[in-house]
Order: sequence, then structure tokens, then C-alpha cells
Amino acid sequence: MTQILQDMASGYAPYATKANETRGRLIQEPRSATRTEFQRDRDRIVHSGAFRKLRNKTQVFIENEGDYYRTRLTHSLEVAQIARSVARVLKVDEDLTEAIALAHDLGHTCFGHAGEDGLAEAMAPYGGFSHNEQTFRILTKLEHRYARFDGLNLTWETLEGVVKHNGPVIMYKLPPTVREFCSQWDLEIGSFAGIEAQIAAIADDTAYNTHDIDDGHRAGFFRLEDLKELPLFGAALAGMEARYHGVDRARLMHETVREVVGLLVTDLLENTRKNLQVIQPQSAVEVRHAPKAVVSFSDDMQASVSVLRGFLWRRMYQHSKVNRICAKARHIVKDLFAYLMAEPQCLPNAWHELVKIAPSDDAKARLIADYIAGMTDRFAVQEHRKLFSTETML
Repeated sequence: MTQILQDMASGYAPYATKANETRGRLIQEPRSATRTEFQRDRDRIVHSGAFRKLRNKTQVFIENEGDYYRTRLTHSLEVAQIARSVARVLKVDEDLTEAIALAHDLGHTCFGHAGEDGLAEAMAPYGGFSHNEQTFRILTKLEHRYARFDGLNLTWETLEGVVKHNGPVIMYKLPPTVREFCSQWDLEIGSFAGIEAQIAAIADDTAYNTHDIDDGHRAGFFRLEDLKELPLFGAALAGMEARYHGVDRARLMHETVREVVGLLVTDLLENTRKNLQVIQPQSAVEVRHAPKAVVSFSDDMQASVSVLRGFLWRRMYQHSKVNRICAKARHIVKDLFAYLMAEPQCLPNAWHELVKIAPSDDAKARLIADYIAGMTDRFAVQEHRKLFSTETML
């Protein structure tokens, strides 16, 4: 290892996942003289086609509803920023944390969860569909950039973190793509992921619970006054009103969201430190085999987060405007799937060639699901219009 990489590896906590101790890649490659293996993983994710497409994939609002609202790309960047900040304080690997945060939503379909629901319904007879499995398919199969392998050939630690970012996985619930991969390279799915993946997962919760409040307010689903009865937001809003008397409401909302993110991160760090003091892991392996997740909110904070989720569900995610858009999105995805299953010759040539040699209907359906899942919101709408509109034959 060069001096540059040795300097980067110094100062870590004993429970950190260390890049110079990585289990490597499924297909071995020469190591870089200037970047750690986790930095290379992050860079491969950022340069992937799937990551670029997140720019035009829905978070909550359909991409053409307005250019202010968050997309999957901006959400992923916000998750990575929060996760990296937490990783720095806890003295664990920031690059691995960031790589997992940036990768966690790569498998989302067009139209967010509505698109996923539509594709899952269409794929029910063919093995089902989930964005978590689709993320893993992208990372290990669907990216076609490198001469020596499909996917991105990421390190064991990054792939493990993506698969287990929500905790241990029960074997019989393991998606087929992950099960197939684990038969070649065991990701130890029954244990917790390393601390970096745990940080990325809870940063995801922190980002969408706070920033969806921001987007929902801007969309007019609720007023600032409606937040005053909520935990965290009520006290934060009152504090901002007292500190910035007379400031316009958009700035007041922004300052309130910033304050709440800070409160969540502070609680997370304090409670995680308590967990570490109890468990006292001396290695990344001991984190993985701890009796519970090391990274977590306090019980009081988790209760407050649950209240926020309930508020968002009632006032935003189930709003009639969102419901109507989501219903359209589900129908678009299901229409595209049914049409392409019946008329696979209408797929782009490269995809049609793959479908023609698919060994079964399940394999054919999976390829069509891969194609649709990779669509951006705008492209899916355009394709649906081309295939179903009677106004044009082009």
C-alpha cells in the first residue's frame, strides 16, 4: 500500500470497516495507487448509467410536476451528505458509507413507489419485483461498462451493505438474484451489515422524513401552522420564529428543516455512542455479529419519527393529488409490461434479441421488467404515448 493510502486509513475507530482489509472483489482487479477500494466503488456508482437516470426519477412528485421537488438523485445526494457527516464523527470509513448511500436507490423504477407497485403487480406471476433486488441486479448484472465483467464488480463490503442496509435477511426471503450471487460469494446475509451500511440506512430515514415535509409544504399539502403540533418540528419552528422574527415563510421552513435534521443527527450520534459503549466492538466483524443494530435513534426519538411518518402518510402520501398521479403511474407501467410481453418485437433491438433467447416466460418477463425499471418518468410517459396513442403512428 502506498503512503497516500496508509495515511487515509489512519485514525479509524476499531469497529470501522477498513479499506485495506477489504475482502476484495468477485473478479480480482489490480488495486489503485491513489484511491482506496471503497473510493473506487463510490466512483463506479457515480459514473454508472443507473445513477444518472435518478435525475429524472420520482421521489414523491412526478418529475414534470415541478423542477423544485426532490428527485431520486437529489434524495440520494442528501442521504450521502448526512451519512458521510455521521461517519466522520464516528471515525469510520466515509467512502464506504457514501458508496452505499449513493447506491441504495439505484433500482427504483420510474414513478417511485407507484411504479414499483405497478411492476410488482405485473411481475407477480413471474417471481415478483422489488427495488432492492433491482438495485442488486444493476450492481452485479445490468451495468455494461467494463470489458471484463457485467455490473460494477464492487467490493464485498459495499455489496453486503446494499443487501443488508435494512438489517439481516432471512434466507427464504432472499431475492433470486441475491441468492444466486451468494452461491458464488457468501455475503453472510444472516448477520447485520457493517457500521457504515447501518449509518447509510438511518441517513435515508432522516433525509426523507425531513425533506418530504419540506416538499409537502411547498406543494401546499399542509401549512407551517400544521407542523406546530408535531414532535421535533413544533419546537424547532417555534425556535426559528423567535430567532428570525418577520422572515418569509420559505426561509422559515428551510431553517426549521435544518434544525430538525440537526436534532435527529445529534440523537443518532449520542445513542449510537451509548450502544458502542455497551457492545464495545473491537472490529467490523464484531459489529456484524452484535445482538442488535449498533446505529440507532433513542427510543424517544424513534417514537417522534414514527409520528412524523404517520403525518406524512395522512397528509401527503395519501393526498388525492398524489393518489391520482400514482394511479396513472401504476397503469402506465402495467400497460407497458403487458404490451411488451405480448409484442416483444416492439422492444429496442438489443433488448428484443435478449428476449428472443430467453429460456422461459419468467426469464422473458424479468428482462422486460429490467427494461421498464430503467426508464425515467419522462421516457415512460413518452413510450406509453407512442405505443397506445391513436394520434400518431410514430
